[in-house]
Amino acid sequence: MDLTTVIGYIIAWLLVIGGMAAGGNIGAYVDFPSILITVGGTTGAIIVSYPADILKTVGGAVKRAFVSNDPNLLAMVQTIVSFAEKARREGLLALEGDVAELTDEFLKKSIQLVVDGTDPELVKAILDTEIGIMEDRHSANKAIFDAIAELAPAYGMIGTLIGLIAMLGNLADVSALGPGMAVALITTMYGSMMANMFAIPISKKLAARSSKEIVSMELMVEGILAIQAGENPRIVEEKLKVFLPPKMRKRLEAAQQKGEE
Repeated sequence: MDLTTVIGYIIAWLLVIGGMAAGGNIGAYVDFPSILITVGGTTGAIIVSYPADILKTVGGAVKRAFVSNDPNLLAMVQTIVSFAEKARREGLLALEGDVAELTDEFLKKSIQLVVDGTDPELVKAILDTEIGIMEDRHSANKAIFDAIAELAPAYGMIGTLIGLIAMLGNLADVSALGPGMAVALITTMYGSMMANMFAIPISKKLAARSSKEIVSMELMVEGILAIQAGENPRIVEEKLKVFLPPKMRKRLEAAQQKGEE
């Protein structure tokens, strides 16, 4: 579970709803026609905008925002460097026994291509294509939430116009002014809440997740190609350090010094 997502949502919703309650009757902010216009209209527009195969991934995308599965770059560097040392001692074929033990499918595929003697340029082309396809898939998932963030306020505005029309059409009936004004104002609020308290945060979290995954895959590609080229393990390590943030580099260096003692 990604605590930053959970805590962030709890803070946002709790404080906003708490502010509503502190300002008066919380029931005043609940309006069923406004929910129909804003949530229903946005949902319908999203269904029209995307094919079924992409819409089916929405649940998984939301889960991905709440479940932390970030790659361990430090452990990845250490693993690839150990493979480089083994390949230098025993040859590339010695890595075949390690493939079955790997849990990362991309790294497993990368090593298998090298062990099978695939041309380095072809290895890079295959792996780069896979990264590109994954990035496109993630972008498609993120685009749904970007669309919700765009459409929800627009449907809130549509609800506002509907409420104003209903109110202006019944100026002679004082009892109709209140419900009409409620729809006019609350739909705008619902649209803004859907965008800023749901869709935009999910979109940004998915973008951050995708960015980290792409960096980890690029790290693997760089390391595997260096191993295939027969480069010195120390050179392989220096190449891969580029992908690590400064704190991780210090941790890697500290682990090396401890191992040498």
